[in-house]
Amino acid sequence: MVINTETRLTGLIGFPIIQSHSPVMQNAAFQKCKLNKIYIPIEVEPSNLESVVKGISKMNFDGFNITKPYKIEIMKYLDEVDEYARLIGAVNTVKISNGILKGYNTDGTGFLRSFRENAGVEIEGKNVFILGSGGAARAIAITLALNEVKKIYICNRTFEKAASLAADTNKSAASEAVRMEYHKMKDAINDSHILINTTNVGMLPNIDESPLNENLLNNELIVCDIVYNPMRTKLLRDAEKKGCKIIPGLPMLVYQGVESFEIWTNINAPIDTMFKAAEEASLYRP
Repeated sequence: MVINTETRLTGLIGFPIIQSHSPVMQNAAFQKCKLNKIYIPIEVEPSNLESVVKGISKMNFDGFNITKPYKIEIMKYLDEVDEYARLIGAVNTVKISNGILKGYNTDGTGFLRSFRENAGVEIEGKNVFILGSGGAARAIAITLALNEVKKIYICNRTFEKAASLAADTNKSAASEAVRMEYHKMKDAINDSHILINTTNVGMLPNIDESPLNENLLNNELIVCDIVYNPMRTKLLRDAEKKGCKIIPGLPMLVYQGVESFEIWTNINAPIDTMFKAAEEASLYRP
């Protein structure tokens, strides 16, 4: 494409963001739809987040995504927050209109769409075990609670963070969210139908790391990992050896990106193009 004075910008704010597939995926979508837009990575150190967001609001940006570690902190610098994102308490997508920054969250719905298309079972009435308590965990936990899962176990190395997310989830919906101490996870996993890793453990280059011991897995579990690079993490490889059904992180990445694209452009996203670009961007396939 030709970049000119009419080119509109979007991007991804995070730290670090070297592993992200979002730029190649969104740029492929813009090109497919013949839009004069580009998507750029914007690596921002924590001390500079506020000034970068203020600068972007004055430039030719239509919006941006936010990834770790800023999905919660970003809310302080927005003019408006969508009701669903406010309920979650985290934002991963911002739209800029006439200088007004409005936050949205597409992580939870992106995960739910990925699960429904790949699991072969309904999520309603199931018990779910979530590893992690960051922005993505918040989005997934509260989305699942709103979609009538029965029980949500939330486990994090920092117990206080797990307890806080469990409390917030219980305020949002009727599902029972339970805080878990890291060393007491075995019984909770055995009581669960679905296990979801929302941490970054196992991400490239640390491909031989897993957030839990493979002996805690059983073949009745559906194991999901939101890490998408590599496409098959050690957790998923261990789960597959145990006979579990596995769902990798790539479909969630694409579907949350599809929603972001549609928020920025108000047109239907070219989903097949985005899947192809994200799959080709994967650097390692064990």
